[in-house]
Amino acid sequence: MSINASALPAGRPVKLGLDRDGLIKRLFMAVIALYLIVTLALPLYAMMSKSFSTFSFELDRYAFQVSDGQGNWSVPVTAAELNEKLDVVSQQELASTSDGRLAATQFFPDFSFRSPVRYRIRGTVEHAPYLVGLEYHNSREWQEFDSNTFRRINLRPVRSIGVQNYVAYFSTPSLVGSIRNSLFIASISTVLTVGLAFGFAYAMNRSCMPFKGAFRLIALMPILVPSLLPGIALIYLFGNQGMLKSLMMGHSIYGPIGIIVGSVFFTFPHALIIISTALNISDQRQYEAAEALRTSKWRTFWTVTVPGARYGLISAVFVTFTLVITDFGLPKVIGGQYNVLAVDIYKQVIGQQNFEMGAVVSVILLVPAVFAYVVDRLVQKKQVALLTARSVPYSPKPKRGFDMACLAWCGLIATFIVGIIATCQFAALVKFWPYDLSLGLGNYAFNRMDGGGWSAYTNSIQLGLLTAIVGTVVIFIGAYMVEKVQGFAAGRALFQFLAMLPMAVPGMVLGLAYIFFFNNPSNPLHFIYGTMIILVISTVTHFYTVGHLTAVTALKQIDGEFEPVATSLRQPFYRLFSRVTVPVCLPAILDISIYLFVNAMTTVSAVVFLYSTETNLASVAVLNMDDAGDIAPAAAMGMMIFYTNAGARLLHALASRSLLSRTQVWRKA
Repeated sequence: MSINASALPAGRPVKLGLDRDGLIKRLFMAVIALYLIVTLALPLYAMMSKSFSTFSFELDRYAFQVSDGQGNWSVPVTAAELNEKLDVVSQQELASTSDGRLAATQFFPDFSFRSPVRYRIRGTVEHAPYLVGLEYHNSREWQEFDSNTFRRINLRPVRSIGVQNYVAYFSTPSLVGSIRNSLFIASISTVLTVGLAFGFAYAMNRSCMPFKGAFRLIALMPILVPSLLPGIALIYLFGNQGMLKSLMMGHSIYGPIGIIVGSVFFTFPHALIIISTALNISDQRQYEAAEALRTSKWRTFWTVTVPGARYGLISAVFVTFTLVITDFGLPKVIGGQYNVLAVDIYKQVIGQQNFEMGAVVSVILLVPAVFAYVVDRLVQKKQVALLTARSVPYSPKPKRGFDMACLAWCGLIATFIVGIIATCQFAALVKFWPYDLSLGLGNYAFNRMDGGGWSAYTNSIQLGLLTAIVGTVVIFIGAYMVEKVQGFAAGRALFQFLAMLPMAVPGMVLGLAYIFFFNNPSNPLHFIYGTMIILVISTVTHFYTVGHLTAVTALKQIDGEFEPVATSLRQPFYRLFSRVTVPVCLPAILDISIYLFVNAMTTVSAVVFLYSTETNLASVAVLNMDDAGDIAPAAAMGMMIFYTNAGARLLHALASRSLLSRTQVWRKA
């Protein structure tokens, strides 16, 4: 008998069973994925749908009848026939927004509300909406009104689907110009910021200059203030009544110059962190080899240093570009008449109540942000490890001339950063610039000014604390579940996509999407609109990606053998989670919490559409006070945000040191 004849027949493929822990993990992952779908994917879908919604008055949907003095009714005639005869509404005027109204009396030139004449109106089709005062009507039955009531009748526009909004956008030169302006501002700011940040990071990592710790603290200060604050400082320095206006040589700070200088200020620490990390990882042996080969310093720089940091530079370019092109606060404060995309969204929604066009601008703003994000992700996938087990970390050697040059470079940039902050503090204390330069605390009397008062400040602290607590729990549990779930590749890939998506969505776009989704009365979650809950949700969602990446990075440091060992010992996963995972990842958890708190205090773009009178925020108050001309109180509120974030950072550092000293002893063993 042959071997094949004696072999047993093939059975069914072996599949691993799903135990109770695995089922619970997938359930948690599904819950958080559902959170991201409801708070991110569905609002974005609602916004994109809105951008294709077109509203116009369709006059053939309405028919009228008019009585004479004896009560005899005229032959029914449609509004379209009347308009064709009288030409009272042009084709351009028929295009409308969702809130448009067209008075019915326009089609009756002899109309008088004191007349005894009576009027009838009905729809010629099923959907023919009109208002009588504030009362909504939509009927094919004749409705009769006296003249005094008829003057309160307004026809409502009808929704259709099409690309007319996009056609209208690209047919408006002022709106199209915003695309060009945004790209110009973002490109110039990116080049300047990355260049300055590279020089600063190079000095910090490749020199032996003194005061490195102080320079590092100063360089990170812009993260602690809202992006509006440098705009206020630049107005005090170079504005119409600025201290250094003569340095502008006839140019105006209100416009592209002010936006670029302010953008360099607030994006500098973001670029610096990325580039500094890239320069910090280098192999000493490569520089020794270059020196042995008598390669010039200049050639070594271009053949060793720059290639080693190229991925960090590419990331810094895309991060800076995205931050600038999506920023709303700075162009709003100092942009003057120079339109950019983010401000256009605000003008369309708040200024003109044209939500459809605001959605169109949002979709256009998404394009460069998503493009930059996708390219960055593709480039990062090509990154390989530059530091191996045999590498020798680079250690700079003292060189007096080079060290002094680095000190001068960093001192110049530190002076710029400290100067902006100091100017804001000076503006907050001066009684009445430039006429009364005596100092006082009158600008801190927020309750006597527009903007929300001190309650706006306390609301921001409440938002920061809730965002830090809720966001850290949601983000870390989500990262844990997606990292520790076995199998279920499709579900994990979908979750990763949802977790990475917020990084590509600008805050203004997210805020507008929330209006369309949560402000819909048919939405079961409509009740959270205008409350602190929606502010917390929007902030957590807006900054979800960075927290998720931080948590995943920390979780990857834990050996995957812990889970099988715990299972073999019949220990449930939540015990392993609480006794091993959380203590090991505690530094990352603390970093996520302070990151969320600081950003919740400074964010403007995502919440400017969502706050109510009860939930006004300090960052929005800065914007509102600046709009009202109260620039000094706006600077004072901005400084309160700065001091709060600085205090939170200090408390976080002290608490972390105390907590980590008790829970991270094993790291020193």
